[in-house]
Amino acid sequence: MTTSSPDSRPSVHPRRLFNASCFALIATSVCFGVIGASMGGLKQEFLLSNEMVGWIGGAALWGFTISIFVLGPLVDSMGMRNQMWFAFACHLAGALIMIFAQNFTFLFLGALVLSLGNGTVEAVCNPLVATIYPDKKTEKLNQFHVWFPGGIVIGALASYFLDGIGLTDWRLKIGLIMVPTLVYGYLMSGQVFPETERKASGISFGGMLQGAFGRPLFWVLLFCMALTASIELGPNRWIPAVLEAGGIPGILVLAYISGLMAVLRYFAGPVVERFSPTGLLLISAILSGVGLYWFSFAETLVVAFLSATVFAVGVCYFWPTMLGVTSERIPRSGALGLSMMGGMGMLAVGLLTSPMIGKVADGHLHQALSAAETLAALGPVSVEYPKLAADLPAVRQQEVAGAAKLAGQVLSDHASTGNLPEGTTAAALRAALVNMPPGAEPLVAAIKPLIGHADNLGGRMAFRYVAPFSLILVAIFGFLFLRDLRTGGYRQEKILDQKQK
Repeated sequence: MTTSSPDSRPSVHPRRLFNASCFALIATSVCFGVIGASMGGLKQEFLLSNEMVGWIGGAALWGFTISIFVLGPLVDSMGMRNQMWFAFACHLAGALIMIFAQNFTFLFLGALVLSLGNGTVEAVCNPLVATIYPDKKTEKLNQFHVWFPGGIVIGALASYFLDGIGLTDWRLKIGLIMVPTLVYGYLMSGQVFPETERKASGISFGGMLQGAFGRPLFWVLLFCMALTASIELGPNRWIPAVLEAGGIPGILVLAYISGLMAVLRYFAGPVVERFSPTGLLLISAILSGVGLYWFSFAETLVVAFLSATVFAVGVCYFWPTMLGVTSERIPRSGALGLSMMGGMGMLAVGLLTSPMIGKVADGHLHQALSAAETLAALGPVSVEYPKLAADLPAVRQQEVAGAAKLAGQVLSDHASTGNLPEGTTAAALRAALVNMPPGAEPLVAAIKPLIGHADNLGGRMAFRYVAPFSLILVAIFGFLFLRDLRTGGYRQEKILDQKQK
């Protein structure tokens, strides 16, 4: 199918643009999947705290907000084609920065650049899909958003496969981002992009602003978007690392969650028709809260998959349905409204939820460490590591000496205060594992299960902190659903074509 204007301008090819949009969203979601799968490797190699890893994960989210807030309102003036090429450049550059990073700063920078590309994809592709399929917005937006969880499945399974064949370097996982990026770059090449629906309808920029910010419902939906995104995306960033610390294959659980979400979104049409968008949001709020709270008790594979099922069913419709309600109930908000919704969701997760989860996890991790077991494990590290490293190259000697120094600092602090130092203790345990010299295996046999149990417990307790957000959503969505029932049911509003006035 192609479309052309009466003035014989080059044709628009909706199917190719839709496919390009889907691969761009796959690149975005692979970012989420592989960065989540790489958290353990980053933590070990760079001796990062959970909070530092949370900031890296957060940068991959709130940088999204920067681009979507800045570029979203400019989709009409800059053109969708130019912005999509900017997203392409960010996806390539961000992946390369992370792959060649040598410290926390460049890891953070790479994640930020990647997220700028992710936000641009969200800012452009939602109005693009709505424009090229004006009579099938809900259906096509749901099919488009299949590829966010679908891409996470692809990234997670690819990461799991690489681990299974012995290619465990996190850099290979980050490199996976470039595959769908190159595909959508090819699909965009030489293509003509249409005007946005708002611009084609003659709605002015001021009219778009008024259509968004002049409606109280828009402010309510913005607040709800912050909470729905926090429940969905905040925990998803941590699921692989948290479960794997407890001996559960977290990547497979994340792939299962994402795969189930993708299937449910693909068949969202009958579900939306049966329950209405506001009714569906109410049901989603209930199930997501129950599933996430249950997840905080996941100490076995069976409980992990059962709670993941409820959680996935709860969160799968949040993002596209929130966009759909905004487009259908506040159509004059145009690309700005859709961009603001996506940006608010990522802003909340990146600046608040993800770092909060990391901080809560660090606090509970520290409380879970037994002083006696920790001191017994670090004692040999402080004394024997330098001896075992005597014949190693100078660089390795320095690394081993650093691990011994950290272990000694924990022992010294505990001797003077009677408590394990917060933050330093976990870093010392990780350093002992990462920088273990040959022959030290018996000395640190107890460290991996010790830090693994603490990491797992801390992460699960952090999930429990996020779950109550769903109670707020139940109250708001319940009110909107009941209001629709009182006024005759959910009704879409139609955008007014100003050119016909």
